[in-house]
Amino acid sequence: MRMVDIIMDKRDGKKLSQEEIDFVITGYTDGSIPDYQMSAFLMATYFTDMTDEEITYLTMAMSQSGDMIDLSEINGIKVDKHSTGGVGDTTTLVLAPLVASVGAAVAKMSGRGLGHTGGTLDKLEAIPGFEVEIQNDQFIKIVNESHVAVAGQSGDLAPADKKIYALRDVTSTVDSIPLIASSIMSKKIASGADAIVLDVTTGDGAFMKNLEDAERLAHTMVRIGKLANRQTMAIISDMSQPLGNAIGNANEIQEAIDALRGNGPEDLMEMVYVLGSQMVVLAEKAATLEEARKMLEESISSGKALNKFKEMVANQGGNPDVVDHPELLPQAKYTFELPAKESGVISKMVADQIGVAAMLLGAGRRTKEDVIDYAVGLNLNKKVGDAVQEGESLVTIYSNREDIEDVKKVLYDNIFISESGIEPKLIHEIITE
Repeated sequence: MRMVDIIMDKRDGKKLSQEEIDFVITGYTDGSIPDYQMSAFLMATYFTDMTDEEITYLTMAMSQSGDMIDLSEINGIKVDKHSTGGVGDTTTLVLAPLVASVGAAVAKMSGRGLGHTGGTLDKLEAIPGFEVEIQNDQFIKIVNESHVAVAGQSGDLAPADKKIYALRDVTSTVDSIPLIASSIMSKKIASGADAIVLDVTTGDGAFMKNLEDAERLAHTMVRIGKLANRQTMAIISDMSQPLGNAIGNANEIQEAIDALRGNGPEDLMEMVYVLGSQMVVLAEKAATLEEARKMLEESISSGKALNKFKEMVANQGGNPDVVDHPELLPQAKYTFELPAKESGVISKMVADQIGVAAMLLGAGRRTKEDVIDYAVGLNLNKKVGDAVQEGESLVTIYSNREDIEDVKKVLYDNIFISESGIEPKLIHEIITE
């Protein structure tokens, strides 16, 4: 078997066998297939696509390229949630303790962020003392005792994906549905969860800019999950504007705490209840989505969910006092308001560019080597559909530098005010097949 023949077949749109795809992934992981040939294969895949069968072979080969985490010692059905990315996506910070508070086992493997803000792990590290690197036996012990732990990926998980993703980034092959689906699902399958809820975002702030592509990605990942014997479903959600109001790290922790008190932004709370209800049903803690939602709402109103968050923080070495004393979270030196230049209605907020404004402050990473500033970020005081008066604050900016004209320009250029505006639909579709 030769890599050049496989590249030629994929270039010509032929279907590859499991053996051929295994050969590609094994060879690239062990270094016997060079970058230039893998680059050609990725570009051929980008242009000629893959069948669902090929994508499944690719996913399983990537998931088996390194460690496969065994969570069988955790009692019950282990449920995980994954988002394809967005701006101000605080859902995991709320969902993990909330779903655990009704008895489901949430064994969450998360990553760090490269982009607008930190990933879930970076956000949690804004809590003083919070430890995301925990040993597998300790991880299992915590989940068995408290039903929830959120940790960094331990071991050498899907090393093929790490190598391929780095190559996709520099060969302009990131936005390919077969490559996105296999990247996400290979890590989820290797992470050991029994049930997976996927939040597939669409809009300006998402990989999938249009609904048709998001639907195909969601269906593809659900099929892969089921073929790998994982209970899998997907929700297609809107990311044409940021979710919630906070964009940053410490301020997203604060927003998560507010949400667990029942005081979170309306769109964030709805996403949490929709995703959380699916997780509870897949974990077999409720028979219907209606019953699951009621359980989650009661857990928030009783304070049980907030107490579970405190417990999660304490279990992983963090200071649970941040819940009642937000001043213990990192604080920015300067606070600025961004006044509206005219009156009207917010008609559009370009999500990814608002995320760029947060990154300019230091809330995210341009490269893996960048150090995140946990204290900085944005708080949106207006969202699409909201009325605004000239001079009223659109955004509160938290900064550790005094000159933020670059940040203000990006925000003004990407928040549009007109005579009328339509609030976007939050949930487009729920996919179970």
